Amino acid sequence: MSHWKFDVLPDDEHNRTLLNNVHPADWPNPEPQPMYNLVVIGAGTAGLISAIATASLGGKVALIERHLMGGDCLNVGCVPSKSLIRPARLAAEMKNAAAFGITPSEARKEDFPNIMERLRRIRAGISKNDSAARYRELGVDLFLGEGKFIGSDTVTVDGKTLRFKKAVIATGARAVHPDLPGLDETGFRTNETIFNLTERPDHLIVIGGGPIGCELAQAFRRLGSQVTIIQHSRFLPHEDEEASALLASVFREENIQVLLESRPVRAEKLPDGRRRVVVECAGKEQSVDGNEILIGAGRTPNIEGLGLETVGVEYDARHGVQVNDFLRTTNKRIYAAGDCCMNWKFTHAADAAAQIVVQNALFGGKKKLSALNMPWCTYTDPEIAHTGLYERDAQKQGIQTQNFKFELAENDRAQADGETEGFVKVLVKKGTDRILGATIVSAHAGDLISEISVAMTAGMGLGKLGSVIHPYPTQAEAIKRVAGLYNKTRLTPLVTTVLKGWLAWQRK
Repeated sequence: MSHWKFDVLPDDEHNRTLLNNVHPADWPNPEPQPMYNLVVIGAGTAGLISAIATASLGGKVALIERHLMGGDCLNVGCVPSKSLIRPARLAAEMKNAAAFGITPSEARKEDFPNIMERLRRIRAGISKNDSAARYRELGVDLFLGEGKFIGSDTVTVDGKTLRFKKAVIATGARAVHPDLPGLDETGFRTNETIFNLTERPDHLIVIGGGPIGCELAQAFRRLGSQVTIIQHSRFLPHEDEEASALLASVFREENIQVLLESRPVRAEKLPDGRRRVVVECAGKEQSVDGNEILIGAGRTPNIEGLGLETVGVEYDARHGVQVNDFLRTTNKRIYAAGDCCMNWKFTHAADAAAQIVVQNALFGGKKKLSALNMPWCTYTDPEIAHTGLYERDAQKQGIQTQNFKFELAENDRAQADGETEGFVKVLVKKGTDRILGATIVSAHAGDLISEISVAMTAGMGLGKLGSVIHPYPTQAEAIKRVAGLYNKTRLTPLVTTVLKGWLAWQRK
């Protein structure tokens, strides 16, 4: 047994439970089957779904993982980040309690170890779902170690040779950091290490205004840290511009120091142990001093050491494994799914892609990735969720569009909840009610966006959504109100005149 031993800090009962589930130190790799229907390299979401789907259909499947089962989502992504965001949101509600007639209070520095202990406990509990023991019980041959292609139908791991009919690369991605002078010597954290903290930093410097940077900047601020966030452009540069501007405004209201259109120049370790980032902003340099630096500057695919050249799988360092719309690589026997090959780097996208791979690789299916309607959400407060096209995308495709927008401030439930920041914006093809895309900014946008996704998937137009009865009072009524705005456009002057005439005739 030569697979690696890992430590997850801090060394407590929760992290020991986590490791025992997702990378047990005494795991005995099985003896390989003579031939596998599918060999999967990587046990993150895409790999786990590929393996379990194959096993449930009676196929022989091998799953290889060199690090922690569950991938980023369980260990350093969705699960720990949302477990941190929830107490941060509660802390914000407590601080703003006076608005609801309740005496306010604030999170204390002494609370932080308990908050992080809860995070580790939740992660450890959820890890049973992705555990080595569970997958073995479900018929998956799990190999812990480094998988590498050595032939057209062969992978080696831990000194064992696995032969396959088809294979799936699902190795995910990892955090990257900028080539910033002094950064390595100064020390920094990414999403892969930030959840190891047991003491709250007095001042957190966040480099990067993407989803990870924005979510964690707000969470740490609400838990009492001073926070400075440095972003080279606007926040969430791929999102709707109104949504991005609203988030920047919220951050300023919450006393997060916001440095947009700024560029870090160098990092330094100060004599007292603190860290300094020198930033260029509007042609001038300024220094930001803090206790910790968090890098949220994007992700890069894990493609090294796989022997892809040996089997003719093309790739590049930035975009990862090259796949077509059926998720097949340049080797017809090998497929890929998830963050190692897709622009959609979301857990639910990896899940959906894995299901496409199983159908296409094992059963000759022709399922296309491009056919998926993919929603996503950034879990700031308010949340920012999107599905479908942005207006800029439609313009590039030569599609004429029309926007319908409803402000949450006009929604009764949002007013009662004190959650009036945000809006629902739906993009339709001009002259029709065909929904092309939507952006929702609200405290519960991640939940609300699914109604739009269902409508788009079912081919339901925006006008039809106007006839869907929504319970009162709910924030989801904002979607119905947007549909109402569209339906009003159908009342042309001629139709209005006819209807008025009809009603006048009835009064006679």
